[in-house]
Amino acid sequence: MVDFYGFCLQDADDTAVPVQWPEGFESVDFVSTRTGRIDVRSAGHTHTAGLTVEVWDEEPPELVGPWEMSGEGEVDYPSGILRAWAVAGGPMPYLLEVSEQPGPETWCVRVHATGRAEVARLASQTVPHGVEQYLVQLWPKR
Repeated sequence: MVDFYGFCLQDADDTAVPVQWPEGFESVDFVSTRTGRIDVRSAGHTHTAGLTVEVWDEEPPELVGPWEMSGEGEVDYPSGILRAWAVAGGPMPYLLEVSEQPGPETWCVRVHATGRAEVARLASQTVPHGVEQYLVQLWPKR
């Protein structure tokens, strides 16, 4: 779920995140990172987006495709487990394990999105489902 034009992927261990979501949400950049979380700016106010998270052992090849927007950064995930959060909707019910070993680890992140123009148009009239699609790729920084 996306609301108020954003969502994040935050470390599941809230004590490892110095600035809790949505505090400090930078709504101008497509992707911004800080300790324990990746903030993503959506093109639609309120809607259900598709989200795929890939965890790689090394940097994945550059993607070719219909991506409307891409962004990169680095993030520390101390617990190795993530949870998606909406701005007002709070945490999503599922957990995403990115590392089998908890502890400080820096991850490189690349976020791709498609369907942004269409969701911007539709979200002004209704609550679209699955129009905006995200691919998040994570790999350990070496």
